Amino acid sequence: MTQAKANRIQMDNSVFSSIDHTEVYWLGGGGAMINSRGTVVLIDPLLKGFDMKILTEAPLGTEDIPHADSIIITHCDNDHFSKPTLLDLKDRTGSVHTTEYVAGLCAEIGIPAYGHEIGDTFSVGDIRITLTPADHAWQNDSPKHSAVRHYEMKDFCGFRLETPDGVIWMPGDSRLMEEQLHQPDMDLILMDISDSRWHIGIPGVLKMAEAYPHTPLLPIHWGCVDAPDWKEFNGDPEVIRAQIVNPERFFIKAVGEPYILKKQ
Repeated sequence: MTQAKANRIQMDNSVFSSIDHTEVYWLGGGGAMINSRGTVVLIDPLLKGFDMKILTEAPLGTEDIPHADSIIITHCDNDHFSKPTLLDLKDRTGSVHTTEYVAGLCAEIGIPAYGHEIGDTFSVGDIRITLTPADHAWQNDSPKHSAVRHYEMKDFCGFRLETPDGVIWMPGDSRLMEEQLHQPDMDLILMDISDSRWHIGIPGVLKMAEAYPHTPLLPIHWGCVDAPDWKEFNGDPEVIRAQIVNPERFFIKAVGEPYILKKQ
């Protein structure tokens, strides 16, 4: 399989400054950073210590982050729940929010975290964040992982982030769910374009794009891990753009390149 490779732009300390708008950065893989008028939220940051070969490096290291108001985590896979990243940022993070299960995993490594149920809402500065449903319990199909515990839907989530400048939706790693096609209006979707059967997949991406025909889409979860035989880390955004409704609202960004959020 030939991989599409993401470009990269180095981020510096200026991206953490107080600003008069909201900027969204893809951090590589399934991670993102939001700076909403100076409030900084990291979503599933994987900035060091991954156990697979990297194709495109993260746009900054943990040592480059002066402070994060919050880290929010969608699920327990180590390309989203990065223990080395969390431990490095422990003393520079205001709060950690995730599902109840992942909050327990955080406690095991000495990271205080708030655990939430699907549908719960909390605030970080002026950002109102709600957990949305996700379907990614692939572990139950694995003899190794299912022997440890039975994974439930409530262990996985997405996040809806309501900022002063618009609404961002991170659906998270998930097979397409009917509920995901009937979400309240948003102004940006961080769209997982992995074609794995435990991710939304290309048919699911096209359905979601059709369900929200005017919402800008920023593709993530592609072009960063050097694993041409793993569908989980692959996807070609140009293939998606050629098929979706209103392709002009599909913004292929480099890792570390800002997207300026605007209300639609």
